[in-house]
Amino acid sequence: MRERFVVEGLNGQKKLQGEIAVRGAKNAVLKILPATVLFADEVELQNVPHIEDVDRMRELLEGLKTNQTILRKDIAERFRASIVLTGPVLARYGAVEFPFPGGCVLGERAIDLFLNGFKAMGASVVEDDSYFKITANGKLKGAHIIFPLVSVTATETLMMAAVLAEGETIIENAAMEPEIGYLAEFLNSCGAQISGMNTPVLRIQGGELLRAEGKPFVVPPDRIETGSFAILAALAGKDVTITNCDPSWLNVPLSLLAQAGVLVETTQNTIRIRGASEYRMVPVRTHEYPGFPTDLQAPMAVFMSQCAGEGSILETIFDGRFRYVDDLVVMGADMTVMNPHRILIRGPKKLTRKNLESPDLRGGLAYLLAATVAEGTSTIDNAYLIDRGYERIEERLSKLGLSIKRETSQ
Repeated sequence: MRERFVVEGLNGQKKLQGEIAVRGAKNAVLKILPATVLFADEVELQNVPHIEDVDRMRELLEGLKTNQTILRKDIAERFRASIVLTGPVLARYGAVEFPFPGGCVLGERAIDLFLNGFKAMGASVVEDDSYFKITANGKLKGAHIIFPLVSVTATETLMMAAVLAEGETIIENAAMEPEIGYLAEFLNSCGAQISGMNTPVLRIQGGELLRAEGKPFVVPPDRIETGSFAILAALAGKDVTITNCDPSWLNVPLSLLAQAGVLVETTQNTIRIRGASEYRMVPVRTHEYPGFPTDLQAPMAVFMSQCAGEGSILETIFDGRFRYVDDLVVMGADMTVMNPHRILIRGPKKLTRKNLESPDLRGGLAYLLAATVAEGTSTIDNAYLIDRGYERIEERLSKLGLSIKRETSQ
């Protein structure tokens, strides 16, 4: 049964106020859940967000109880993060079978980094009708792996595989997202030997199964949710405080908002946003951490549509991530797709109501932001995609004063 959000727009007025707390990080919990395969005992997780992607990962783990080496096709083929399970499963059980992972359509997302990494560690790879069968041929061997491009999921997957490998593994051009370092520190506290966190070179000395021995993994705050709320508050907030967050993980986005004229105040774990009457256009270029997150690109485009002047977004991580632009143009935004990696935005432009359907997780959140500042009542269909990353978003935004409800759609 499909659901949708119904949003009564604020017509450009800044009315939202109050506090909104950030939930646990989607991009952290979706990695610690696969990491539990590396443990000889149970791992307690705290601050877990109640989102669809967490439910899917749990289902995949449940499926491994029936067959330790095969990922359920009906889930894995439509759930991109499923590929992270391949590293721990291969390392512990010596084999893994999985379909080509699915998820949001964000252009070409090849898995060669994963397959080549496994091969470097001594595994053999067989592809059969879009299904991959990987065999460790005994125990995985430490290897020197150099990524031709930075990949968060490949870094995490091969790092976890190396924890149980024989000998030392070196990963060069590794991603430096804070969630990776946070995970590595917990694994180290449980017996892993990982060094180089928050640098482009990781070194992992392989060993035996890990033991939590009662130590809980506390899921850190979601920095993408934090950034999404900051952009929403800038667009429609009178005085909004974001709590339970880590502002230091969002230095670039918060700096750009401040440059545009947003009043931003931070403490160690809060961000206060006060909206201004007008904003200046700022240029945006997505980049691996600590740069501007690609997952905030679509919400930032909505913000830029309300800024004075002309600016552009350069998307350096994915192609095919501008699928939301056409609908925002219909709402009144002045946006032009120059090529698969760049859009031009002129503003400010008044947005009007529209019935929309979420194209993907972050694009769906961008539609919700656009509906918030638009004139009239908009609907955002396919709420499931937004639920994949944001826990009960309508209940939380209602407390800030937004008129938003969830209803069943046909």
